[in-house]
Amino acid sequence: MMNRRSEQREEENREKDNLMEGLICAKINPIRTYCGRPESSFIATFTRRLVRRVYVSPIRMMKHPKPFNSVAASVQPLKASALDRLDNTLPSKEVLEVWRDADAVCFDVDSTACLDEGIDELAEFCGAGKAVAEWTARAMSGSVPFEEALAARLSLFNPSLSQIQDFLEKRPPRITPGIDELVKKLMAKNTTVYLISGGFRQMINPAASILGIPPENIFANQLLFGNSGEFLGFDINEPTSRSGGKATAVQQIRMAHGYKALVMIGDGATDLEARKPGGADLFICYAGVQHREAVAAKADWLVFSFRDLINYLE
Repeated sequence: MMNRRSEQREEENREKDNLMEGLICAKINPIRTYCGRPESSFIATFTRRLVRRVYVSPIRMMKHPKPFNSVAASVQPLKASALDRLDNTLPSKEVLEVWRDADAVCFDVDSTACLDEGIDELAEFCGAGKAVAEWTARAMSGSVPFEEALAARLSLFNPSLSQIQDFLEKRPPRITPGIDELVKKLMAKNTTVYLISGGFRQMINPAASILGIPPENIFANQLLFGNSGEFLGFDINEPTSRSGGKATAVQQIRMAHGYKALVMIGDGATDLEARKPGGADLFICYAGVQHREAVAAKADWLVFSFRDLINYLE
């Protein structure tokens, strides 16, 4: 009788041990039964995150397994939306017609015709680079009025005339690769080229000289200095000194010369503003230096190299 009871207790203990072993195995690998092999590195990363969550409550996952193909489906719309934002990298027939027939092309300067943001470089040279760069980013995204951002940036370092001259001597403008060839191609087609910038004439003139663009074709801001070369401010009568200024400049250019097709090329929100009735017929976003997604998404054509514009011009 005692032997029989001992055998029953031993059998019950073995069953408990087997049950515990099964639970432990389930906790170690709770989703192996339900998931196939990931088909991409992105899905593999997502799976690892899913596994870590399962460890918190493995039994719940086993009771309600989520098919792996539903995980992949939830990722797909993200990929589609990313591709949608890039649709304008391929110009339409209408866009190409305007580009090839344009009798005037206006270029932004900072981060377009030139590699650098001029005011940021000057501020860094004068010891206020970080603070000014933050304001520049806000201005280019269109989150603050341009005139407010311009005044705020200049007030952070108040550049003197001698500092400007020293800066230009030590840090001459860096022309963006391909812009010189593009300008030559346009001029060879009798297309008039302009520089329109929220930067300063004192710093843009050297770049214009390199590109062969005459001073009268420059629309930009003018720094003002006193008799001793001290900084006084900037000329508020320049259209580019305020929000919507580039659009105003383009409208003035078109009205004065009667161009039939005018194109604006730039990287910022102020460049995008130039495409309006009486202004630019076409806005091309050049994102080879700065890629501002909010601006690029609204462009008629998004390019990352001036070579693209040269190739489609021919």
